[in-house]
Amino acid sequence: QSQRVLDLKQALAQRRSHEGTADAAADDKKLRELTQKIIGDFKDYARKRADLSHRCSSSYYAPSWNTPLENALIWMGGCRPSSFFRLVYALCGSQTEIRVTQFLRNIDGYDASGSGGASLSDLTGEQLAKINVLHLKIIDEEEKMTKKVSSLQEDAADIPISTVAYAEEHVGEPNLAVDQALDKQEEAMATLLAEADNLRVYTLSKIIEVLAPMQAADFLLAGKKLHLSMHAWGALRDRRRRECIIDAADDAGGKEGK
Repeated sequence: QSQRVLDLKQALAQRRSHEGTADAAADDKKLRELTQKIIGDFKDYARKRADLSHRCSSSYYAPSWNTPLENALIWMGGCRPSSFFRLVYALCGSQTEIRVTQFLRNIDGYDASGSGGASLSDLTGEQLAKINVLHLKIIDEEEKMTKKVSSLQEDAADIPISTVAYAEEHVGEPNLAVDQALDKQEEAMATLLAEADNLRVYTLSKIIEVLAPMQAADFLLAGKKLHLSMHAWGALRDRRRRECIIDAADDAGGKEGK
């Protein structure tokens, strides 16, 4: 993730420095190649997860390597595909606001190219229309998958799991019927995880197709930075909570000592 962030930053900086020159076309080609590599990375990751998740799919729905904050926001082992569109809209709005501010501060010498090259503030009406159609389609697919996983979750309270749990003398004793039911449950969850990953890959690929080279690179850079930042912020919040607990325990111990 971190290496791709650096690659995107360097490629974007080079493209912006060549705005309006003969080198711009070559830079656009490099950006396209880089974005396709990133999509390829995502496809490989999804394929590996599909292979490994059949052994223990439940661990991918709330990964131990995630922070509690990340797991609280997770949808079927990852981000919601529809969140990609929210990111596009957020970047489009924020970059447009920056450009308007630049214009108002320097009306006489305003450069229509802004910071140089196409950005998400340059989305055309045609691009926005295509993104909106895709957005509605993806939301519909998400809802279908959410219903499937809801049904699987409800199965945990059905026969034989619930009846065996009630009838057991000692809680959690090994039971063949329960093991078979849970194995079946995990297999179904693994299938759904693969479907969710495929939808994420499909959504990302289709958005990239709509965007210009610089727009696509900007979008991917923002997505990767958001992913890394959420992990860092989650870890920071965890450290603060632990420190608060330790401080509270120390205060309580001090009062008892008195």
